[in-house]
This record gives sequence, structure tokens and C-alpha cells, in this order.
Amino acid sequence: MILNDQTLYDLFKAETEDHLQSLDEALLGLESMPQDSALLEEAFREAHTLKGSARMLGLTGIQMLAHALEDGLNAARQGTRAINAEVISGMLREVEEIRNRVDETLRAARPGAATAVPVPAAVTTRPVAVPAQAPAPAPAAPAAPGPAAAVEDGFRIDSVRVGTKRLDELMTHSGELVIARSRVERRIGDLDDVLDELAAVSRNLPLGLRPAIARIEEKLTGLRRANAEDGSRLENLSRAFEASVREMRLLPMANLFKLFPRMVREIAEEQGKEVTLQLQGAETLADKRILEEIKDPLMHMVRNAIGHGIEAPERREALGKPRNGTITLSAAGSRRDLTVSISDDGAGLDTDAIRRVARQRQIVDEATLAAMSADELKRLILHPGFSTARFVTDVSGRGVGMDVVHTNILRLKGTLDIASVPGEGSRFDMHLPVTLVTLQVLLVRVNGFFYGFPIDAVGVSQRLAASALLTVEGRIAALYRGMPVPVLPLADILELPGQPAPVAEGEPRQCVFLKSGEHAFGVLVDAAVDAQEVILKPQSRVLDRVRNVIGAAILSSGDICMVLSAADLLASVARKAGITAAPSPAAAADGEGGAARPKRILLAEDSITTRTQEVRILQAAGYEVVAAIDGLDAFTRLGGEPFDALVSDINMPRMDGLQLAERIRSLPQYAEMPIILVTSLSSDEDKRRGLEIGANAYITKPEFDQRLLLDCLQRLIG
Repeated sequence: MILNDQTLYDLFKAETEDHLQSLDEALLGLESMPQDSALLEEAFREAHTLKGSARMLGLTGIQMLAHALEDGLNAARQGTRAINAEVISGMLREVEEIRNRVDETLRAARPGAATAVPVPAAVTTRPVAVPAQAPAPAPAAPAAPGPAAAVEDGFRIDSVRVGTKRLDELMTHSGELVIARSRVERRIGDLDDVLDELAAVSRNLPLGLRPAIARIEEKLTGLRRANAEDGSRLENLSRAFEASVREMRLLPMANLFKLFPRMVREIAEEQGKEVTLQLQGAETLADKRILEEIKDPLMHMVRNAIGHGIEAPERREALGKPRNGTITLSAAGSRRDLTVSISDDGAGLDTDAIRRVARQRQIVDEATLAAMSADELKRLILHPGFSTARFVTDVSGRGVGMDVVHTNILRLKGTLDIASVPGEGSRFDMHLPVTLVTLQVLLVRVNGFFYGFPIDAVGVSQRLAASALLTVEGRIAALYRGMPVPVLPLADILELPGQPAPVAEGEPRQCVFLKSGEHAFGVLVDAAVDAQEVILKPQSRVLDRVRNVIGAAILSSGDICMVLSAADLLASVARKAGITAAPSPAAAADGEGGAARPKRILLAEDSITTRTQEVRILQAAGYEVVAAIDGLDAFTRLGGEPFDALVSDINMPRMDGLQLAERIRSLPQYAEMPIILVTSLSSDEDKRRGLEIGANAYITKPEFDQRLLLDCLQRLIG
């Protein structure tokens, strides 16, 4: 059973206690205030979350009870069920029934105890297998004391849950302690200066005044000694306090890894593949926020590994591989650094397909594409909207995966490495800090203010003479590791007031070379001060949309330091230096200098309501839409004007969507025109037929999401 794992057992126990207590309070409040919509929403939210937690852990009985309660609360939200004393009493009985079931489950699932609750089939069914590397369950907890022991011991609370917001506040207080300690140290230095001045003055005073001065000097010396002792104690206390709070935020990777076995099993079954999931390094510690932030990137990559990497069982057998593909999710780290990796033994990245898509999407020009190495080609998959899938499904092909992964990793001040061998598999390594609370920065000074660069983004800091600066294509540059990179004053990049000195004139300038991904650039500053570990303050909403800024920190001197993003600075340097990106597909299609015409979409849909909705969605996204009432009407309209894509229903009179797509593909001029089928038919056979006749994407109406439709069009035609 999943709850035999000590970590999950403790988390589920604490979480359900909170949810059930909140449900009791909300329902009791509704009994006296039945019109309070906020209480009703809170009760519904708690029941929904409790249901989701039970479902994730395969606790079907608890899930069904919570689902029934959720349904009743939802009916009340929608006004189809009255809230009165009788209804509230029934709901409270349902909550008590859930509580009893939770207690039974926890007693049966106590780590080390014999389980009496059946293991859900979804957890134990192949093809996913969790290997022996996963952390072993914790030793069995001692038996609960009987009634007599309970009376003797009295009421006792063994643990307290503390919200991460409180931990953040404690870390902020820790930072204030560091600043207070620094101020005490400065006051001690001030006392030393006073004592030195007093000693110098006393030597020139008459002999009769010297005893009085000596007494004052003695008192000041004692005060200095006492302050030094207090400062030392304060330093030890602040360091211990900071370390304790930081460690409180660290959780094992097992909390995240446990989410994946069931997900892999379900996706593998949907794809008709056999997959074994291996988990390694689940005991590795990371900050709670890191675990939360990398969940979605990891899920993207696991989906890609199954959808793109692992081959079908028959294909693997033909290649001499085991029918079961293997995906390995691993973590390793030190006190400061964390590496989370996902690897598979599938087909590897198809560089020919990457090159083809890059050429079609005009991501880079032909000359650059031809000169790219294999490693450079692989990193093109991180380009927004990039996908090599020829057919869009709910698992792959939307082109909204790896660019999101990369963006999230950069936001966490991490990097992503990609390795792949054709026919042998791929590996993606995320290198991240263990915690985002503290950060090593290189402090620089510009116009009298301090700024910080994350130390992992700093290549080198050095003095540059005017003779070391180059002019490349009209832009100032300098050599970094043998390659010319753009150089700009930081004051100019940040648009600070004042006129910076001309780059190529004057005395040697301090230059900090920064790197973001595979790109490097230089920034000129007044001085490089020091490398320092700072406590990064959570970014204020006021700065949420300010370019270049990650957050702020208070230095030991008490000064405020803005911490800057290398990725944002690179984009600013590109704008300032006049470096332009590759032309968009639309602009390239219409030629340089000409206005880009809107893309034309042919829409075939027999339902007037659905047709109207889809026309509005497409027009709002900037597309020109021609609507047809069925397949025959759409096919007739094809002869009159050019179209960039077809969006079609399947079930239509006179000519259905599959017949329409098949006839379009028979015309040479429309052999490559993207076709997107939007339909209520969602069986695997329907999707197979759509793929066979040449459709590029298949979106089912019960799960219709306008973002998915627009993502598909953006990937296919821009």
C-alpha cells in the first residue's frame, strides 16, 4: 500500500485532519448562515481537495465518500439544493463517516503494520514497476497506548504543522538578525575609533585631568568588551536560527517522485506501450518550493519520454530491445546543488526531424541550420512551439512542452542539459539550487548603488582596457573565451539616469561576463565589490513585471541590492545592441518589408452555435475565417481562394470531415495544408482514421479547450 511509506502516511494524516476540521467549521457556520456563499465555497473546496488526495493515493472508499459530499455541496452552489438544518446534519454525518474511514485506513496502513485495506489495482498493475532503489519504509511505529496510558500521560500534541508562509517570515526575521549583527559589529568599530581618539587627546591634557579621562576610557573599554560578547552570541544565534529554518524547508524528493508511477502507468496504457519506471535518489533533499516548481516540468518530460521516446512493444522487439521500455527518474545533490534527471532507453531525438521542423518553422536561417552541430540541433526543441510530432494528441505534439520546461528551469535559476543517442535513448538533466531562500551573488556598484548577479551566471570579471574592445558589425564587443560577445554598460541596459562614459574611451573599465544558456555577453560596471550569500526577498507585486529584476536582498551593510536576471539582461542587450531574432514565419512568407497578411482558416462545422463560437475564437486570435456549413460547402470554397489551414468537424451532412480531409489530401496543391479535426468522436479508432487520412491534429469536444486549438494552429502555421 502507498501509505506504508512513512512520508506519505504523515502527510495524508495531517492533511486530512485539516480538511475534515475545516469541513466541520464551514458546515457548522452554514447551519447558522445558510446564505454565506464564502462558507459554501470553502466547504466545497475542502471536499474537492480531500477527494483528490484520496484518488492520488488510490483510496477508493474515501474518494467515493468525499465525491458524494462534493456533489451535494456543488448542488447547493448551483442552487438546486437548499441549505437547511436537515441537509447540514446529513453532510456532517458524511464528514464523520469519512473521518471514520480515514482512521480505519491509517490504522491499517501504519508503516510496519499488517494492512487490512486492499491495494488498489491501479497501483500494482504492470507495466510500471517501482524498483528497489526507492527508499525503504520507515520502521514500525510503536503501538498506540491504551486508555489507561492515555489518561496517565494526559493530552499531548506530538507535531505541529507550520505553513510555508510562516517559514518565509521566519527566514525574513533571520535576515534581519544578520543585519542587526552587522550593525553591532559596526558599533564596536565606532567604539574602537572613540577609544583611539580619547587616547590621543589624553596625552595632551594636563596631568590633573588624565585620571578622569582614564576612568571614562575604562568604562568605554568595558562597554566595548560587553558589546563584542553580545555580538558574538548574536552571530552564533543568527547563524543557528537561519540554518534551522532553512533545514525545516527541506523535504525528500520522494514527496514528488510518488506522483509518477500511476501517471506513467496510465499514459503507457493509453499509448499501448509497456513502460517500467525506476526511481533513484528519492531521499535527496530540496526546498519545498523547488519540489513544487519542478513538478510540471518533470511531468512534461515524462509525457515526452513515453509519447516520443519509448517505442511500441512490437517495434522494440524488431529492434532487438526488451518489450518494456525503461524511464529512470533520479535525483542527486549536495548542500547547495540539486540535479534531477529523466532518461529513457527509447528512440532518442530525431535530428533529421528537428532539422525539418526548424526549416519549416523558419526558426533559424538555412545557413545557420547547416552549420549547427548535433548538440545545437537538440536544443532547438526548447524553441517556443517546437514539436516534431506529425499528429497532435493530448500527450504530445502541441508544441507547448519543452519551451515551458526550459522557461520554468531558468526561472528557478537552473540549467537544462540534453543528451541523446539515436536508437539508444535520451537524458535530460536539470541543475538547480537546493533552496531559493539564499543565493550566492557577485556584488557590483553602478552610479553609487549595489546590484547582484547570481554567481552561477557569472563567467569572469576583469578590467578591460579600451584597446581590448572590438567593433563587430558596428557593435561594441570583447573577446570571451576566444569568441566576440556584445558589451554594454549596465547603466545603459537598465536605463539608469545619467550619461555613462563612452565604452571605447577613458580608463580601463570593469567588465563582468555573464552567461545565459549557450549565450554570453559583457556588462560594464563601476566596480566589482564582492561575492556574498544573500537572503533573497520574495519579489513584490510592484516588481512583478519589471524587466531584469529577480528580487531584492538586504546586504550585511544594510544597503539594498537588486538581484538581476542574466536571461532578462541578455534580451535587453539584444535589443540595445540591435541584434534581431529570426524572422517570424508570417513575415518571411510575405517577403521583407511587406505587411504580413493574416492567416486564412477554412472552418467546416454544421452546428451554428459551435461554428459561431469557433469563429469568434479564431478571429480574436488574429486569423481570417471563412465558415462553411458542412464538408461539401467547405470543399466548394477551396477552389475560390487560398487557405492556410482547415478546422473541421467530423459528423456533418452531405460530406463528413473525414471525407473532406481525404478529398483535400488528393489535391496536390493542398497536400501539405494543415488539417485539424474538432469532434465529439474520441475513440482510438476514430483517432487512427483521422491520422490515416492525413489530419495533423485531433481535438475532442468533450475536452475542448480553445488554448489547445490556438496552440495547434500556432505550431502548424504560426
